[in-house]
Amino acid sequence: MRLFRGLLFAALFPLLVAPTLAGAQSFPDKPVRVISPFPTGTGIDAVMRLVGERLSRIWHQPVIIDNRPGGNGFIAMSAAKRAPADGYTLVQIDYGLVTVSPHLFARTIPYDPQKDFEPAAPMFWAYWFICVPADTKFKNIPDMIAEAKDRNGTLTYGSSGIGSPMHLQAAMFEDATGVRMTHVPYKDTQQAIIDISRGELGWAVASGGTAGPLQKAKKVKFLAVASPQRHPAFPDIPTMTEAGGPQNFDLRTWNGLLAPKGVPKPILDKINADINRVLAEPHVRERLLEMAFDPWPATRSDVADLMRIDLQRYGDLMKHLKISLD
Repeated sequence: MRLFRGLLFAALFPLLVAPTLAGAQSFPDKPVRVISPFPTGTGIDAVMRLVGERLSRIWHQPVIIDNRPGGNGFIAMSAAKRAPADGYTLVQIDYGLVTVSPHLFARTIPYDPQKDFEPAAPMFWAYWFICVPADTKFKNIPDMIAEAKDRNGTLTYGSSGIGSPMHLQAAMFEDATGVRMTHVPYKDTQQAIIDISRGELGWAVASGGTAGPLQKAKKVKFLAVASPQRHPAFPDIPTMTEAGGPQNFDLRTWNGLLAPKGVPKPILDKINADINRVLAEPHVRERLLEMAFDPWPATRSDVADLMRIDLQRYGDLMKHLKISLD
């Protein structure tokens, strides 16, 4: 009987997998939607629109970017969670939505990064800079630290909200330098950077994609890049170590695409392969590097491994920094 069942399964297996494989070969045969928790006009949004445009050419189908900012990313993540598991709805995420938010909120968040989603493709690594007003008197990181000490913790830094990547990165900087400063949370990234350009805010940890245009227009200044090496798009900006800050201080973060749990593996593999193909295009790579984003072509398992590692790492960090929300 066991032998018979084995022979029967072997005979039926090609018939069982054939529809899935055929579906992957014809995917997509209608528009693909990418839900994004990020506002239009940000560097992250610009990358998704660039990649989406190139995917549209490969797939011969529109790739629609559906921006749903707000609600700590819950609006976008909840919509993606409810979407059919057919590959036609993806969600753009940064590392914080899947590794920080589960530890940040005391109440249960409306999604489980590992149970409700699975990786579709990585996108890029983001570099972060210490951003200050253009007319600042700070020449380097020790100047800023000395000012913070002289002002007894009243030097302000901005972020896009408590527990946001900007806040967490700045809190890590505070912890590494041993200097307390005053956090000013904003509703969005752009307003914080604009207030720095106006001299109304002391500093912020900002991505090259968002603050880079203002830096190149000389409306803000970058004191350092928080990575072990300089970035080719900003070759004159010293590393944190070169600028006199904490040694080997690295704040690089990552961004990618997830799919609702249950999308057939062949379809996910096709999405992954096609996005890796786009990221390898010289024009796309050059554009990402201009924004201080490093293209990250990798496998779906690479993303899954990093999600799992960072979920533990940031959980430990959040406890150490005592950052949480009700």
